[in-house]
Amino acid sequence: MIKRDNQYSLKEAIEQLIRAYGFNDKLLETTLIDSWEEVVGGVYAAHTENLRVKAKTLYVKVDISALRQELMMQRSELVKKLNNKVGKKVIEDIVFR
Repeated sequence: MIKRDNQYSLKEAIEQLIRAYGFNDKLLETTLIDSWEEVVGGVYAAHTENLRVKAKTLYVKVDISALRQELMMQRSELVKKLNNKVGKKVIEDIVFR
């Protein structure tokens, strides 16, 4: 199929729209949050909630203090794994509450 200069595929048009309106960062943050359970595992994920990203920091509420301490010890590794999952450095830190 021949493409004219002013014609784009639907995929290209959507990607341009996402970039133009600044949705790319939010999309990456959402993808990162969605990958939380896969990265930490179902047992840990079952005891976490209210995940949100603000200023390159992931905030996670943990309902068991012993689990919170365990996750805090794994913080740097979790940051690496989550960023690798989305293919870009989206977060720099994780705060467990």
